[in-house]
Amino acid sequence: MPKSKKGRATVPVHPVCHKTIHAHFTNAELARCGEDIDAILAHEAVSKFVRWVKKKPPDFHSPVR
Repeated sequence: MPKSKKGRATVPVHPVCHKTIHAHFTNAELARCGEDIDAILAHEAVSKFVRWVKKKPPDFHSPVR
């Protein structure tokens, strides 16, 4: 949950993944998802990105469109 929506817990997320999540969800939408990672992964564009990025090395960085 975003800090702007009263989120307190932090979860380590790779920078390219963090950018992708925010490219497809507003903070309000992420607040509604809460800690339900499956809800985020159910988004078609995010799941497509995850399938692609999991083949990359851990230090991979790429601009997000």
